[in-house]
Amino acid sequence: MYNENIFDYMRTEKLPHIWCPGCGHGIITASIVRAISNLKLDKNNIAFVSGIGCSGRTPGYLDFNTLHTTHGRSLTFSTGIKMAKPKLKVINVLGDGDALAIGGNHFIHACRRNIDITAIIYNNSIYGMTGGQFSPTTPDGFIASTTPYGNCDPSFDVVKLASAAGASFVARGDAFHVLQLDKILQKAIDHKGFSVVDVLTTCPTQLGRRNKMKKPWENLDYIANQTVSIKKYETMSENEKQGKFPIGIFIEEKRDEYVETYTKRVINKAKGRK
Repeated sequence: MYNENIFDYMRTEKLPHIWCPGCGHGIITASIVRAISNLKLDKNNIAFVSGIGCSGRTPGYLDFNTLHTTHGRSLTFSTGIKMAKPKLKVINVLGDGDALAIGGNHFIHACRRNIDITAIIYNNSIYGMTGGQFSPTTPDGFIASTTPYGNCDPSFDVVKLASAAGASFVARGDAFHVLQLDKILQKAIDHKGFSVVDVLTTCPTQLGRRNKMKKPWENLDYIANQTVSIKKYETMSENEKQGKFPIGIFIEEKRDEYVETYTKRVINKAKGRK
């Protein structure tokens, strides 16, 4: 799993990172870097974008063309970058609240367009940085700062949402099954079209400590126990599926990419080209 080249992609002077002890975001960030290193991508040809939240700290540690944007709007910035510089590999990291609450409208339309952006959702089921409020993916009954008696809102299934909205690559990984996550992210980044990777991760500070998981390993153990492979999930009864998250690649399709389509149908016609 170790790759000696990963530090070529990192701003090592910014380390150690400032995520909480036991946070899974560092695990995901390292996995992203390994995927990029394995693909042998030139870091000067990568644009790495984030919004606000704990995931938004990621660009500070990575030595790419990086942009830290406003809450819920990172995909609009990523879209602008891709339209202006189509040759750049654009990777966008978002939190679950960032992507699905304030940024939900941008998310579904980015899926619909199938623009060549990789959206990686650091899904810790909570607003980790801003006070521990419940998010669109907080599990039923879980306690947050704004749900002291337990969450009663149904949670979004990121995979189903992205699939229904039209993303051409949809996958789920987690911060426990790291080797599998490396492979998923590598395929997602290499895919031409809108890629969505829902990554289940830990927040021992805001989520775990309120829900009888005060130690970092207890948070990871929860994820390990709640995840199953897609193949196994398909053989389970409806009762067995309750509370479980299938992990793996759900959709991997070749479809027309938005920037190329827009260039052919709009830009070239506007310039009088056939």
